[in-house]
Amino acid sequence: MASSSPARERILDAAATVLSQRGVAGATTRELARAAGYSEGMLYKHFSDKHELFLAVLSERMPRIELPAASDRSDLTSSLAGIVSALLAYFTRTFPMSVSIFSTPDLLAEHRDGVRAHGAGPESVVPLVVRLLAEERAAGRIRPDADLEAAAHLLVGLAFHRAYLAAYEGEMEVSDAADFALRGIRPLVPTLAPA
Repeated sequence: MASSSPARERILDAAATVLSQRGVAGATTRELARAAGYSEGMLYKHFSDKHELFLAVLSERMPRIELPAASDRSDLTSSLAGIVSALLAYFTRTFPMSVSIFSTPDLLAEHRDGVRAHGAGPESVVPLVVRLLAEERAAGRIRPDADLEAAAHLLVGLAFHRAYLAAYEGEMEVSDAADFALRGIRPLVPTLAPA
């Protein structure tokens, strides 16, 4: 995370609100700066471009994708359900920001190039989940020969689709997230659990 200042924090807070309401495509840097009470020059003092600001909002203002606290993951089922719940929270909050980039091929290409110039992109979610699953394997809750990448794709896909449906309905969260996560991971647990 970049060094923090009150101005940077205000810009991030305002950007999180504006991007959630208008999407990346619908918000200009001028509008994002104005919403924070600053000039566009102040925005550029803290962020090189709108893509860097968007990525900072994702990493600093959106729910984190991480394992539940150690006390909440005594077994593989609780760990996987916690990962899916975290993915659901992240995706439902970020869909409204990012769906606007799909409105034209040129806009999508510009956004894709912009975030990749900062070393980011949506493809980073699966490796993140693989790392979380590797932690579970190191703790002995996942068998050594399990295909962590395939499992990560399944977990991300499960959460992504359910979050998409929630966002489509205008919901900012999945109301039955915990129950959905448990039901969704139940078929995967036997394939990952140690014998």
